[in-house]
Amino acid sequence: MKAMILAAGLGTRLKPWTEHHPKALVPVGGVPMLERVIVRLKEQGFTDIVVNIHHFGEQIIDFVSSKDFGVSIKISDERGKLLNTGGGILHARQLLTTDNEPFLVHNVDILSNADLKGLMTAHALNGAEATLLVSPRQSSRRLIFTEEMYLKGWHNLSTDEFKPKGFEMTESDIELAFSGIHVMSTRCFELMTTDGFSGDFPILDFYLSQASKSDISEADDTSLSPIGISGIKGYCCSDLNLIDIGKPDTLTQANRLF
Repeated sequence: MKAMILAAGLGTRLKPWTEHHPKALVPVGGVPMLERVIVRLKEQGFTDIVVNIHHFGEQIIDFVSSKDFGVSIKISDERGKLLNTGGGILHARQLLTTDNEPFLVHNVDILSNADLKGLMTAHALNGAEATLLVSPRQSSRRLIFTEEMYLKGWHNLSTDEFKPKGFEMTESDIELAFSGIHVMSTRCFELMTTDGFSGDFPILDFYLSQASKSDISEADDTSLSPIGISGIKGYCCSDLNLIDIGKPDTLTQANRLF
């Protein structure tokens, strides 16, 4: 199985560490968080890993080169320009499409008990273009799904902003928090380029664009394939334990746990 670790971020919330180091190498219990994610992926059966770099990227290259993790690790170099989550994935296209198999995307600053192998299996069975790991945990930003777990929209609970613009909730809609972990089919690259996505863009913008151009209500028609209706689905894990260690308070919490 193949995975991409998004490790190119500036980590501005973790200053002063990130004034001289990449966020990915912030120690958690004495172990860089990039190493913790790589080890977790290996434990779950992933053998090919792509890591994108930008901020102090040479330190990540040196770190990965200095250890034998027992998996293949390739670097997607964004030192010329930071491309955000979606742009970073698109930039790594050649490294992620050596075969036609789906791949997992994992934020470097997320530690969790997620069954990543199970998520890959769920994606293979649900026929979606992408499968997003979500949970009912507390979050100020949530994704909105139909009862059948097709993605419909996004909600900022702090400002009551919705995406797409003009979106209105229905009684049957489900709001869940995104984990920063998701599975993508290689066809997503075709959809990105067809729809004009390039350069610097968040991956959620792409996912929401796919949901907004589809009549999700048609998904109830079993004669229709989910592909082309709304190819983005959620996979809810009600017992997910997750720490976003990209913030000082949660990093302190993680250091206590580890």
